Amino acid sequence: MKSLIILHSYHHKNTEKIAQTMAPILGAEIKTLDQMSPDALLDFDLVGFGSGVYFGKLYKGLLEFADKLPQVNRKSAFIFSTSGRAGKSAADFHKALRSTLSSKGYIILGEFSCPGFDTFGLLKISGGIKKGRPNQDDLKQAETFAQSMQKNENKIMYLD
Repeated sequence: MKSLIILHSYHHKNTEKIAQTMAPILGAEIKTLDQMSPDALLDFDLVGFGSGVYFGKLYKGLLEFADKLPQVNRKSAFIFSTSGRAGKSAADFHKALRSTLSSKGYIILGEFSCPGFDTFGLLKISGGIKKGRPNQDDLKQAETFAQSMQKNENKIMYLD
């Protein structure tokens, strides 16, 4: 199975840490949005889409990238994110991307979200939230999630 993780990870590279944990398990390449074209994803059997969460949504550029994807016939995908506000609200963060990918013909095998250190905006003044996250426990859960994607199991993990 040829796998790819495409992501946007900016401020503290929280999402990139998760991608780097998952990639070896999946045998996946890691690419940023500017390194790929939407048509290039056709060459992969499994694609992971990852981003930090900004104002309650995944990175706008990732959503715009997904809008440009060509139609596929039941290709496998997964979604992952990091956020200062992880947990059950992650389902809401992923909603727009999940909907777009499904409309393009992708089968969403699972979703993963964990806390990430956040110093955006006014949070910088107080020193940020979720310091030290993702931590070793989060990375272990990311490994477990990636193993389930490798086995093509449907799985949803939202960590607090």
